[in-house]
Formats: sequence, C-alpha cells, structure tokens
Amino acid sequence: TANDPAGAEGSDDAGAGAGPRLLPDDDAVAAAPGRGALVLETVSYSGSAPPPGFLAGRGVPLRELFSRRLRWSVAGFAAAVVGMAIASIVTTEDTTPLHATYLTLLDLFSINDPATDGPMSRQILQLLAGLVGLLLLPILFAAVLEALGTFRTASSLRRPPRGLSGHVVLLGLGKIGTRVLARLRELDIPVVCVEADPEARGISLARRLRVPTVIGDVTEEGVLEAAKVHRAHALLALTSADTINLEAALYARSVKPDLRVALRLYDDEFATAVYRTLRAAHPGALTRSRSVSALAAPAFAGAMMGRQILGALPVERSVLLFAALDVSLQPQLTGRKISEVFRPGAWRVVALERASDQESGLSSGLEWELDPEYVLRPEDRVVLAATRQGLAELLARRPLPAQP
Repeated sequence: TANDPAGAEGSDDAGAGAGPRLLPDDDAVAAAPGRGALVLETVSYSGSAPPPGFLAGRGVPLRELFSRRLRWSVAGFAAAVVGMAIASIVTTEDTTPLHATYLTLLDLFSINDPATDGPMSRQILQLLAGLVGLLLLPILFAAVLEALGTFRTASSLRRPPRGLSGHVVLLGLGKIGTRVLARLRELDIPVVCVEADPEARGISLARRLRVPTVIGDVTEEGVLEAAKVHRAHALLALTSADTINLEAALYARSVKPDLRVALRLYDDEFATAVYRTLRAAHPGALTRSRSVSALAAPAFAGAMMGRQILGALPVERSVLLFAALDVSLQPQLTGRKISEVFRPGAWRVVALERASDQESGLSSGLEWELDPEYVLRPEDRVVLAATRQGLAELLARRPLPAQP
C-alpha cells in the first residue's frame, strides 16, 4: 500500500482499511497481483563487519588506546627528531648517524651538554632541540591520561565513534529493547543504543557487548545527534512511552527523511493511524508501527486455550494461529477429504499424523506433503492454520462429552 496512504499494510491494490487476506483459495492466489513469498527467518546483514571489541586480541590496539590527534602529535615529534639528527650529520663533521641521534636526544631531554665550543650550526640545533623537548612533556602527559582513561572506561559504556554510519539506532533498553539488542548483535548488525535510565535492565548487556550507548532523554536536544541518527540506516523506537517514540520518530524523519522507522505503540488503532500519517508524509521511506499488546494478545489467548494452540504468527495487523486437533472431536473434519476440509479465510490443514502410524508405533512425525484425496479418520490428528474467527468457530462446534 505504498501508493495508498489511506490503506493498511498489504498489497498496493488494497483499499482503505483492507488488510492481508489470510488463507485464500488457489484461484484467489493465482489472480492476486504482485504476490510474493513470505520468508519467516532468513535475516542477513550485507554491510561491513563491526570492529572487534576492546582488548579482543592479544595486544591493545593503538587506535583504541590513544586518540588520532595524539598519534599524529607523536608522529610529528618523531619526524622532528629525525630531521634534527639528519641536520646534525650534515652540519657536523665526523659524526655518525647513531652519534647524531644520541646528541639530539640529549638535547631533547635537557641533559646538560652545552655545545659552547661547537660550531654555530651545532648551537642552533641544540636550541631547537631544547624547544622540541619542551613540547615532549605535554605529549607524554596526554598519553598517560588517555591510557588511564581508556582502561578506566574499558568496563563502561562506549560512545558512538565519529565515523559510524549505516547502523541501527535503538531507543529504549527495557525488556523488549534488550531482546532486540541481543538479536541484532547475533546478526552482527551495528547498533547504537539510547536510554534515559542508566540503571535500565539492558545497560549491562550493552556494556558486556561493547555496544555504543548514549545516556539521555531522546526528547532533549543533541541526544539523537550523539547517536548519529543522521547517518543511521534505521530507527527502532521501543520505549514504553508512546509520546517519546512518536516524537523521536518525527524528529529523526526531519533530520533524515528516508530513514527506516519502526515504532512500538500500545493501542493498535493509534498505531494504524500513526503508520498511515507517517507514510503519507514520507511515502518514499519504510515505516512500521506495531502495538505490542495486540501482537502479544494471540499468544496469551493461545496459552489459555491449552496445548492445542502451537503458536501464533502475526501477519501485518492480523494473526494466523496454528493448532493441533484430534479429528474425532471435530465434526467438520471427520470422514471428509483434506481438499474438502479447507475453508478459505477460516482454516486449512497443513500437517497430518495418520492413525495407522500411531497404531504401528512407527510414527515418523507429521506428514507435510498431503494427499488432497485422503479421507480423515477419527483416529487421525491434524495441524491447522486458522484465523482467530475460524478457529473459534471450529472449536465451538465440537461435540459435547458424554454425561456419565
């Protein structure tokens, strides 16, 4: 529905309020335009691999221990020493390179050996070496401070590096944000976290994984900029406050209009309205808003219905339930072919455990390649894919148990 701001998520031809069609028949599938495959798990990251963690190798990398500015300062100091040693060789007779370097270092370290009897060129070089030696002290002092600061923060939170780009900005390190962070790092996707509470449950995980983290309120100026949102690939707003998530998404879109945004919201109707508004304002960007309560409701309902509910699969704003049922308890299934049992938009048999396999004790599990002409027996057991309304209708028609 990228071309239909008033529509729900689904195909581009969906009208206003039209969602995905669950369990359509073969004719509807063949006539559907722009149909594709639903891939449940394949996830990959094609970008560059994240840098190794601090102290991950045998030695401490210089780029982690010392800043680039300090490294350039040391390089300039070394170049000055080499230059003065070469000048000493050129201007002083009977001086070897080793002796010239030795004299230069004596002058740099202010070891008293004045060249009062030497030529003018030697005296000038000694004065210049003393001046360069004065510059050595602040460089050494800065190196010590940076090394101490690096080791002190080795067990603390990292700051986002300057050149970071193509990463995911994750807002909120609560229960949901922590699980999302762990999954993203399993996929080696670079992440920058933003959390207002320094004692949040996900802070320890971010510290252990060496994930760059910004502590601050995302509604305050400069917080999202510190997370490099202007160079990010996507924004995941997963805090427990709808207003914070929405405000962060709007601000991020104002900075980078084509930023991919996923919002966590409580009310499903509000999430739908936010999705349509953001998509209408930025039709070229990918936007998703989800109600956590609406996504979790089928799982809770399935748990209350017992073991027969195997799982619930959210499909955009709908849900598809998978249930294991005994054919003997379902009058609409007993004695009918698998092709006849299928009811478009309500339920469909996706797997079968034959009664003959159960009786022989040689059951090899569920059979997924089904024969449409197979007649279901009361002793069989099937796995159904059903909508909520279809499963409720199917279970409501089961026979009542016999009274003693």
